[in-house]
Amino acid sequence: MSRPATVDAWLAYLETLHPKSIAMGLERVRAVLANLDAPVTCPVVTVAGTNGKGSTCAMLDSVLRCAGYAVGLYTSPHLLRYNERVRIRGREARDAELLAAFNAVEDARLATKGRDGVFTLLTYFEFGTLAALWLFGRAELDALVLEVGLGGRLDAVNVVDATVAVLTSVAIDHTDYLGPTREEIGREKAGVFRAGRLAVCADPSPPASVIARAEEIDAKLFRIGRDYGFVNERSQWQYWGPGGKRFGLPFPALRGAYQLNNAATVLAVIDLLWDTLPVSGGALREGLLTVDLPGRFQVLPGRPTVVLDVAHNPHAASVLADELGAMGYHPQTIAVFGMFADKDMAGVAAAMTSRVDRWFIASLSGPRGASADVMRDTLIAAGVDASALRVFPDIASAFVAARDIAGETDRIVVFGSFLTVAAVLAVTRR
Repeated sequence: MSRPATVDAWLAYLETLHPKSIAMGLERVRAVLANLDAPVTCPVVTVAGTNGKGSTCAMLDSVLRCAGYAVGLYTSPHLLRYNERVRIRGREARDAELLAAFNAVEDARLATKGRDGVFTLLTYFEFGTLAALWLFGRAELDALVLEVGLGGRLDAVNVVDATVAVLTSVAIDHTDYLGPTREEIGREKAGVFRAGRLAVCADPSPPASVIARAEEIDAKLFRIGRDYGFVNERSQWQYWGPGGKRFGLPFPALRGAYQLNNAATVLAVIDLLWDTLPVSGGALREGLLTVDLPGRFQVLPGRPTVVLDVAHNPHAASVLADELGAMGYHPQTIAVFGMFADKDMAGVAAAMTSRVDRWFIASLSGPRGASADVMRDTLIAAGVDASALRVFPDIASAFVAARDIAGETDRIVVFGSFLTVAAVLAVTRR
């Protein structure tokens, strides 16, 4: 059988390899990795958490690169191109590199048989994670930053042992896989901690299960508010942590007051890696000022004001609502909104109703996408007046309509999913 010749064709093929889009467990990934030449010889920072993972990874990558280090960065999901998921020295993986990696993983997969004698099945995410590790193994890196896809303990990324494991936050999400309570979810996410190694927790009120896991395996846990933290001084900020204090720090280029929590966590990681990867004050400042991550309280240039945020659970939506409230006055805020059906749509809507005047909603494509009719019913149940709702065939047309009716001083906020933000980014970049 001939193999795919393009990245898009490979991705379509990967979606057919496993009967489930998500299949938790590391046994299959470890088995294929054993047949894949993907050595990891540099320090590894693994970042898990409900919210804040992407921002933390982006800032850490930016700071380390500004310090002159060769960094590999693996994140998910992507917004516009799969290549975004794999970055080496700040550059997205090229198509040719991904094709070589996919072929290498397929060779390893076909050389790996399960107990039933059948070739090992991998999910889309598992296959992509192994492809990223294969590329990183050939890049002569000084550091590797890996973002967990879902949970932690059984996520494919956890096949690599972290030098420093980071837990950004624990909130209710992915309950079908991680459990319905913060204690259960925290236990799963703390599965990235390693015995006797370093761990950082950026959740100011972590579940007891997180602390218990660290104690159980004798991981050295550094907690925000206890072992490190920050002081917002309005025009700048101050950090304190294992390496001492840093004064007069610039705010990160990523918008939102909550980013100081993520930035302080990055500095804590830098402190813990100092003996191996020292970072000067100048590199630290440059890294914070130049970090770029689309879709995290991203404000597009021009009028009306357009805010893009991938918030897709109640915790993230509450943070988004707070940040919208801290912005200047806007006579009207129009939401362009689309979500997956397996998310807590009611909780997200409840968090945002006080900030939104009109809702322009649309179904998301794919089997997980919520229909506009279901969204409409959920929003009405959450207290949104039916007269404030409009339904559109897709996110792009909803955004175009919002932009057409918005006044210069109005605001459009696009949120609910990576797919929602991606659809609008595609429109604005035409």
